[in-house]
Amino acid sequence: MKGFDYLYVGLFFIAITLVFYAYKNYTKTQQLIAKGVKTKAKVINLIEVRSDDGYTYKPVFEYTNKLDKVITFESSYSAKPAPYAIGDMVQIIYSKTNTDRKVISFWGLYRWVVILLCIASPMLIIVGGYIYYRFS
Repeated sequence: MKGFDYLYVGLFFIAITLVFYAYKNYTKTQQLIAKGVKTKAKVINLIEVRSDDGYTYKPVFEYTNKLDKVITFESSYSAKPAPYAIGDMVQIIYSKTNTDRKVISFWGLYRWVVILLCIASPMLIIVGGYIYYRFS
């Protein structure tokens, strides 16, 4: 093996690892959709999160589960401008054990799948191009 071969083998394993975790996150989301409980949640607060370019806003949601218990949780991401206004109603899905909850939107459900595949795809293309060039 030449020196650059190790680099491409390393890129390949990193890309495959990212694809594995994207698939794992996708199946977890699909299970949540299949077995979870859908309900409406109300935005009760916007938390300001300090970032390099000012502030971003993280919504805090409140909903009532099937046991009539009020659950409050904050979103795992923040954005600028604020993605919701206080008082907005959004659909969420939560697991029956209340351990996993997501906003029902493309980005809310599949954010990590898209991000991981966007990082892995160029790596796989580079490695594939190198293999094609080297062995053809």
